[in-house]
Amino acid sequence: MLTSVDPEVIRALGDPLRLRIVTLLARETLCTTHLVEETGARQTNLSNHMKVLREAGIVETEPCGRFTYYKLRPEVLAGLSEQFAGLAASARAAAGNRRACP
Repeated sequence: MLTSVDPEVIRALGDPLRLRIVTLLARETLCTTHLVEETGARQTNLSNHMKVLREAGIVETEPCGRFTYYKLRPEVLAGLSEQFAGLAASARAAAGNRRACP
């Protein structure tokens, strides 16, 4: 059931810029500079979005000298996908169910 998924993960993915960041990180590990270049976001704005993604457990950091690289945690997205797939299966199975109105 979807209730076992951390609502912070869903909230974090609900923002268009954060979803774009996740899409970029699905292709490769990127540093803040790369993410600023790819998204056109200001560095401070991007940092705030990265904090939300880190706190939701969607990305993890990897220090490299004076740079911070961000890496996607695919198991978090896979878990979310499984939860939604379960909901879809339940909806298909219950398509003919209808509660009578009083």
